[in-house]
Amino acid sequence: MKAIAIQTYGGPEGLAVVDLPVPTPAAGQVLISAEAVGVGGVDTVIRSGALAAYGFKEGHIPGSEVAGTITAVGDGTDTSWIGRQVWGFTGTGGGYVEQAIAPVQEILPLPANLSAVDAVTLGSSGVVAHYGLAHAHFAPGEAVLVRGAAGSIGIMTVQLAARSGAAAVAVTTSSGERGERLRRLGATHVLDRSGNGGQDAPAGYDVIIDIVAGDAMPSFFDRLNPNGRMVAVGAVAGQPPADFGTKMLAAFQKSMSFATFSAATVTEADRRAVRSEQFAAASRGELKAVVYEVLPLDQAVLAHQKMEAGEVFGRIVLAP
Repeated sequence: MKAIAIQTYGGPEGLAVVDLPVPTPAAGQVLISAEAVGVGGVDTVIRSGALAAYGFKEGHIPGSEVAGTITAVGDGTDTSWIGRQVWGFTGTGGGYVEQAIAPVQEILPLPANLSAVDAVTLGSSGVVAHYGLAHAHFAPGEAVLVRGAAGSIGIMTVQLAARSGAAAVAVTTSSGERGERLRRLGATHVLDRSGNGGQDAPAGYDVIIDIVAGDAMPSFFDRLNPNGRMVAVGAVAGQPPADFGTKMLAAFQKSMSFATFSAATVTEADRRAVRSEQFAAASRGELKAVVYEVLPLDQAVLAHQKMEAGEVFGRIVLAP
């Protein structure tokens, strides 16, 4: 089968098409003939080599979510799964392939009117957005700022905050055109990347969901209300300064808090329940999957180039 591997860490050109044998599912696993593969920001970070110390070696196959049809199951696994169209989580890699392995507890049947492309656009990002807001103890009537709202996680956070009764949903993004698209998804105020602008935008926010991190992250503590909470759910701009906590200590009397969130800390059952609910909502038209572009699997280099150029609004999907 055709797969995409990281042959050398660095730029997108380090990705290469390789030929691999079709894997055989072990006990408790299924084999999915992939129709859609999600391209996430974490894939570009892994490809850069920034996470090599965490066990991601050259030769790694990026990607964590696919959707398609189950063609085989491992020993002891219910054979009725064969022929069903599902979304599947492949783990910390193994998704950029034509035939993917996923644990049976990490698959979910697709509603009849939800496409494979939409499923990988919503699957992981929706769970992160849901639990990111929960981790921030968001409550209806509070003001929310989504930093880096044009990606799939940000778009889902905007929609979920608006659906859940936020008093305001402000976003940071790079252009007015993107801002208008985010307004149609539920944003009430559009700010520039530094968090400025936005007519009648709130002076402060109860919750900030940060997908960006990077050098500018500490400046957003200034935008938290007393008892405000910032949760970092991504770091597409890299790590924040080592002393970023001093900004919070300087505003000690505001009782602000900062946390990180990873979906790895949520049980499989809870992730599955939220994902199932979101897939159903999307199938009813209550949530929107925003797909930027669908590219062939062998154009993964181009997909990563577009991601790094900052031109993607929503999610790029690879089609094996």
